[in-house]
Amino acid sequence: MTQLRTVQVLGGGSAGSSAHVRSLAAGLVARGVRVTVCAPAALEQVYDFPGAGAHFAPLPRRSDPMAVGALRAACAGADIVHAHGLHAGVRAALALSGQRIPLVVTWHTRSHSEGASRHVLRLLERRVARAATVVLGTCSELVDRARERGARDARLAPVAAPQSCAQRGQQGKTRAELGIVDRPLLMAVGSLVPHRGYATLLDAARRWRGLETVPLLMIAGEGRERAALQRRIDDEHLPVQLLGGRDDVADLLASADVAVLPSRWEARSLLAQEALRLGVPLVATAVGGVPELVGDAAELVPYGDASALADAVTRLLSDPARRTALSAAGRAQAATWQTEDETIAQVLSVYDELVSAGLR
Repeated sequence: MTQLRTVQVLGGGSAGSSAHVRSLAAGLVARGVRVTVCAPAALEQVYDFPGAGAHFAPLPRRSDPMAVGALRAACAGADIVHAHGLHAGVRAALALSGQRIPLVVTWHTRSHSEGASRHVLRLLERRVARAATVVLGTCSELVDRARERGARDARLAPVAAPQSCAQRGQQGKTRAELGIVDRPLLMAVGSLVPHRGYATLLDAARRWRGLETVPLLMIAGEGRERAALQRRIDDEHLPVQLLGGRDDVADLLASADVAVLPSRWEARSLLAQEALRLGVPLVATAVGGVPELVGDAAELVPYGDASALADAVTRLLSDPARRTALSAAGRAQAATWQTEDETIAQVLSVYDELVSAGLR
């Protein structure tokens, strides 16, 4: 039997999609599939795709006129090309133009844009949805969106976040190192960009200043909004610390009393998955795929409502029994999610289906 050959394409590569491709590559290689990962060179240094058994082909920048040609060359002879994210899908569609290689595109999340660029984004989504043989959406809302944009075949394909080694029962040491001993700790994680909802989170933090014991909010992540957020924290004397990029996020989260996810939109939030697995009570916005992901195992609030967000956190901090119940519910909910092995098996079944149908 001929060995199946697949090319995995990443564009900018969010942490979630890049980690998924690393996991997918390792799982496919272990099942006898030949895998090439095409991505910006910087991602190889972080995710070590060759360490997963994949061949790595660096991609030039999107603005480089040679980028599409380089990707076309890397895809030559492939049985399946699988692009991850909108920009990777656009590049793959251009590279495969005129060829009979099936294109699978996973929509991991929604892109965010305002004004005139919103129309351009819609056109790009339509281009990718119609070019793909199959679109895989990580939540039901993304599947519906792909169908609205003209996808011939759109399917739900939840992506499992890799398990961490952090444990909830070992938070004392981390809290001591952070200097958090006698006050509640709140944790938020994610890039410092507008759609993450940190402006609303700071509005909520202003309300927590009036509590008898003021909680400390720590935000792990970097991004273009850092300077503006820090100015607000300083000017308003908010009980908030920006931690920057961290490689111990799971340990920090395991040490928290409550995790907070204030985003405008999420599909399968890594923070939400990690919090529920660890049994950390979660307050999150009821947006995108979050309700589908967490079920009844988190407190959900409307996006942009600082009052609702502040009140939900305050209620949890004052109610140990509710926190204990959410902790147990979170672990139970996490046990229902698709595993990494099941995710890889689902993707491989799609590949086999397309190859067997003679779409190559």
